Amino acid sequence: MGGFYLTEMIRAEHLYAGYHGKVILSDVSFTVGEGEIVGLIGPNGAGKSTLLKTLRGILPMCSGTALLMGADIRTLDARLFARRAAYLQQRVEMTFDYTARDIVLAGRYPYLSWWRQERAHDRAVAEACMAYTGVAELAEQPLHAMSGGQRQRVLLAKVLAQQTPVLFLDEPATGLDIIYQEEIFRFCRELCAAGKTVLLVAHELSLAARFCSRLLLLGRGTLLADGAPHEVLTDVLLTRAYGAPVCVAQNPLTQHTEVYTKAGERGRQQHLLDVILDHADEGRAV
Repeated sequence: MGGFYLTEMIRAEHLYAGYHGKVILSDVSFTVGEGEIVGLIGPNGAGKSTLLKTLRGILPMCSGTALLMGADIRTLDARLFARRAAYLQQRVEMTFDYTARDIVLAGRYPYLSWWRQERAHDRAVAEACMAYTGVAELAEQPLHAMSGGQRQRVLLAKVLAQQTPVLFLDEPATGLDIIYQEEIFRFCRELCAAGKTVLLVAHELSLAARFCSRLLLLGRGTLLADGAPHEVLTDVLLTRAYGAPVCVAQNPLTQHTEVYTKAGERGRQQHLLDVILDHADEGRAV
């Protein structure tokens, strides 16, 4: 699936992915071209993070083929892999007092020998990445003392400091307020315009529709759709993927895509709510 590109960066062919011997995704095939920003969407548990981790080599493939810049990912050693693709994990917990500068400089590890300290060039790259993501003034602050939005921008700076052509981002905007969410997506679009390739997991469907060049919809254990946002974000496809009545509409004021659910059968829920409220009334009467 997908279009035609000058350079193919990622290819999955009949990929089966999972963990602990359990297959989560079956027979997934797609390609991603240079300069694309492609969103992985779908319900919780659909396998979005599993697919991303498999493509990055963090989880072993159950079967099938995955290529990164034309090379089978199983043949790439750790250092070469880290020079081709950077990975932003879903959640990062820091218990030590690592500063923003420490974290971003860690992104230079693929280019350093174990005995070598960072060079002036490495420090210059780190400073440029922090300035680009707007966290230069936080360079000496520990990561655990930052807000969620600040932390994500520091981690994005670390990913950029690897200077890889491919970025794998696992829910980079989840849990952030709308300002930071849009900022992260804008960073990604700017990076792709400059030639990088981004494959990201997104729960924010409206933002994915605005900023992604393509969407891959996962659900029911496989890839359900691959195409431009307006081709993938349809009532029929989303309802099938999420197992609930989903509607898609264009906001006439902003011209942005809005995704929402219809109210389903509420009889059983209303009965349970009645029971809950009855008990609450009894508690107040005591």
